[in-house]
Amino acid sequence: MPHCIIDTPIGLAEICGDEKGISSVKILATKAERSQTIPPELYDCVSQLKSYFNKTLKEFNLQLNPEGTAFQKKVWKQLQCIPFGKTISYLELSKQLGDTKAIRAVASANGKNPLWVIIPCHRVIGSDGSLTGYAGGLQRKRWLLNHESKYKQESLFNV
Repeated sequence: MPHCIIDTPIGLAEICGDEKGISSVKILATKAERSQTIPPELYDCVSQLKSYFNKTLKEFNLQLNPEGTAFQKKVWKQLQCIPFGKTISYLELSKQLGDTKAIRAVASANGKNPLWVIIPCHRVIGSDGSLTGYAGGLQRKRWLLNHESKYKQESLFNV
């Protein structure tokens, strides 16, 4: 599958996808070489990610093709409805999906999101407003939320 590795302000990201859509965007935990060329199938994704990090894009418009269960895809689709610069709790997300008892399953699906930043799982926080689990690390979650905040401040969250 075509892929590339790009620099972002919070680490190297690997993008994978083909003519059916972007299947994954993940932050790399290890060092890797940046791609010298970008496969044509990934141009739009790379461009939109750069625009997001430059604060000129608030909503991604990409063909997505993540692998997951029907339930995971339902959660990921709902995550895309969270506006730029806003947060919701896991409980609120469960309510939006129609089952408050599914909060653990919703949190699990959120944690398995294969499309880092594009499907904004970083916008989901604890019911008490706390910063909770994030596959890319809480420091990245904090950075992303501060990046999307319209108010410039020292830090939106203390962890």
